[in-house]
Amino acid sequence: MMKSRFHDDAMAELYRSDPALALEVINGILEDGDQAELLIVLRQLAQAFGGVQAVAEQAHLNPTQLYRTLSPKGNPALSSLSAILKAMGLRLAVQPLAPTARAS
Repeated sequence: MMKSRFHDDAMAELYRSDPALALEVINGILEDGDQAELLIVLRQLAQAFGGVQAVAEQAHLNPTQLYRTLSPKGNPALSSLSAILKAMGLRLAVQPLAPTARAS
């Protein structure tokens, strides 16, 4: 637990100093990662943006609800996810798959 907390703090610091990196990481996860991984990064990002409390306020969500949403077992509704991202100056976007990305 201690190591994870330290890692989260380190990643939050990195995202704070390099927001473009956060976008790269999120988009990479959305391409082929799992939801748990996405929630970890969103939690770290929330830390970078002033903490869960501040992001919850911006997103008009209850902080307890936000903690639960961003927990490893969280399953955010699209509306919550959009609100959380918007509070951090981000938004979801849909893009076509690269022709070489998926070979079926």
